[in-house]
Amino acid sequence: MQERTLGRTGLRVSRLGLGTLTWGRDTDEHEARDQLKAFVEAGGTLLDTAAGYGGGASEELIGTLLGDVVPRDDVVLATKAGVRRARSTGAREVDVSRGYLIRTLEESLRRLGTDHVDLWQVHAWSDAIPWEETLGALDLAVTSGRAAYAGVSNYSAWQTAQAATWQRAVPGRAPVASNQVEYSLLNRTCESELLPAAVSMGFGVLAWAPLGRGVLTGKYRTGTPADSRAASPHFADYVGAYLDEHGQRVVEAVARAADGLQWSPLEVALAWVCDRPGVTAAIVGARTAAQLRSSLTVEECRLPDEIRAALDDVSSLGG
Repeated sequence: MQERTLGRTGLRVSRLGLGTLTWGRDTDEHEARDQLKAFVEAGGTLLDTAAGYGGGASEELIGTLLGDVVPRDDVVLATKAGVRRARSTGAREVDVSRGYLIRTLEESLRRLGTDHVDLWQVHAWSDAIPWEETLGALDLAVTSGRAAYAGVSNYSAWQTAQAATWQRAVPGRAPVASNQVEYSLLNRTCESELLPAAVSMGFGVLAWAPLGRGVLTGKYRTGTPADSRAASPHFADYVGAYLDEHGQRVVEAVARAADGLQWSPLEVALAWVCDRPGVTAAIVGARTAAQLRSSLTVEECRLPDEIRAALDDVSSLGG
């Protein structure tokens, strides 16, 4: 699998990353093992998780597999901190205070069974905490050796630019290596400002939900399969956001392109994201190892310019 540098850092990651959002909850150890084996056998290196995934269950499952399925040093281990679920209500909470972030990092390292992660990211922005305090936690993580590189996730363009500029202002601060954001043919919000900022300022972009939360695979063209994420209580609203008229038009265009190229719709949608300017890697998650393998075939796919242009047109806000 092709490797790329993460922005203007020395960290090299695979063109596809393996997402583990459901590991330890909807994805059991047997299935996770099969997915990880398929991923590394295809040359994948970027393994993405977060302390908030399943309340730490994802990290814990990864920790049981590292050293067994693949040597720790053969993967780029990326995790995130700052988002959790309230115990009483289950509501999403954001805490990016220095104390909480560092404490969460320690817990992540324990669950992962390692002394450091390769990329540690602030999971979300919060107006409640001074951003200088949040960024100070990134500095401490890197200078203490608990993280090799630091990044952010779900930051807007101005938030990322502000953080990146602040970190550059004083020698010794940890540079912002990346921003992980949602990006697909069904969500192109980051194109207007974030991607140009990434190219100009030299941070990498990791695209999550590159398949439009699964909608771009075409699986929902005729209904909701019983074993799909849209049928799951955890993900029904998450997927349903793209099951609208605009989403349907884009999905049909992807399907037509796939027919013409003799590819799958998945390959068309994923190839489109992987080669967008500023994108370092696309993070793919799968319910099964068989589904993951169908994503890994995109390594051989390059969209013709005319098809890329047609997809750009139909998926634009005015499309």
